[in-house]
Amino acid sequence: MTSACTRLALALLSAVLSFAQPSEPPQQLTFTPYHSNGIYAAGEMVGWTVTPGPVAPSYAYKWTIRRNNAVVLKEGRLDLSSGKATIEIAADEPAMLYVAIEPYAPLASEQPGTAPAGKPESPAPISITGGNTGRNTGLYAVGAAVSPARIGLSTPPPPDFDAFWEAKLAAQAKVPINPQLTSVPTDVPGVEMNIFVLDALGSKAHGYLAKPAREGKFPALIQLQYAGVYALNARAAAQRAAEGWLILNVDSHDKLPSDPSGNIPRNYQAIGNTDREQSYFLNMYLRDSRVLDYLLTRPDWDGTTIVLTGGSMGGQQTFALAGLRPEKITAALVCVPAGADTNGALHGRKPGYPYWPSDNPDALKTALYFDPVNFAPRIKAAVMAGIGFIDTISPPAGIWTVLNQIPGPKEPLPLLESEHDNLTPRKVRACPERTRELLNLIVNGGKFQPEGIRP
Repeated sequence: MTSACTRLALALLSAVLSFAQPSEPPQQLTFTPYHSNGIYAAGEMVGWTVTPGPVAPSYAYKWTIRRNNAVVLKEGRLDLSSGKATIEIAADEPAMLYVAIEPYAPLASEQPGTAPAGKPESPAPISITGGNTGRNTGLYAVGAAVSPARIGLSTPPPPDFDAFWEAKLAAQAKVPINPQLTSVPTDVPGVEMNIFVLDALGSKAHGYLAKPAREGKFPALIQLQYAGVYALNARAAAQRAAEGWLILNVDSHDKLPSDPSGNIPRNYQAIGNTDREQSYFLNMYLRDSRVLDYLLTRPDWDGTTIVLTGGSMGGQQTFALAGLRPEKITAALVCVPAGADTNGALHGRKPGYPYWPSDNPDALKTALYFDPVNFAPRIKAAVMAGIGFIDTISPPAGIWTVLNQIPGPKEPLPLLESEHDNLTPRKVRACPERTRELLNLIVNGGKFQPEGIRP
């Protein structure tokens, strides 16, 4: 396919996707937190003032407050007859609070205050739309952090965690990298682009390598990928190179980055999940480390700066690599990172992706070797992390746990209204915007100095 044809195909695909993108459903409820930053100290009253949204409510709503989206603390029903209502609870311990606000009946058939006190209502078989969680099912959610800097480990790390990974890295170090580069065209001017293939322990690492098409030494950026199996965005890597980066955009799988499937099982995250030697994440993390090995050999790296970045499972890999190779990483910038707090379900915390089965002791034992919280104490890089307060795929309690184990400087970025980024992309924008801001700072010779919790 010619470059012109490729651009036309991409433009048509973009138009189709843009047309298919659903508009945000009309909102029947508006929530104003008592604290605008969503953060409270233990002992404070946590709450929200609820008012009708731009669209008049057509349903009666009930609400449930859950600690770490798992332990029910309080329930009630909204009474907006006076024009507003409140949802509140006294915070008693460090945790994330998740409030689910669910419609249970058309407003005309159920007026507030008519149901027997304390009797939960069952959702009526009605067609419900709207909500703020990105699903258009009528569900609303709000979240709050209570003394989040004190949210600790739910489960201690395996005693041989460090020894296990040190042995794997030592074994991989004996495998020649054997880099293979294949030039690929790009329509981004002033950029050289290649597909790379590297030998790793037990598999091969693949991705795109792009750099400015000139002599020099450049700061390095390693881009790690979110969950799924897909072809990587080559043009995005080229655009980063045009900014001045030596960038390696790493496929999460043992397949060419241009291949949308590579015969990778769609349930890859569950493969080998009862054996640390067979887990799919073992070779994934080792491939990430092998990419870093290769980067360190390149004469066009500036010898100083290596930034890791990724969202969701890419954030999970970022934390793992920053912990595996702490002496080499300058900064780690992640949005709604996944994979943390894998044993949380045993301790009153709702688990998230990759959903290690909480009823399988062998799986939960294996999970601890791949949990970002156990890599965190080794991280020396400056860290920025976006945290979705109503995220059910990357639960926020787990992300705070990771940050609280990192001994160095970090910058939590609360995203109060954000579910996972694929569900509420507009609510997550502050994180990619902050990432771009920091990348622009670093590529131009600046230093990222975390500012603590971002407002």
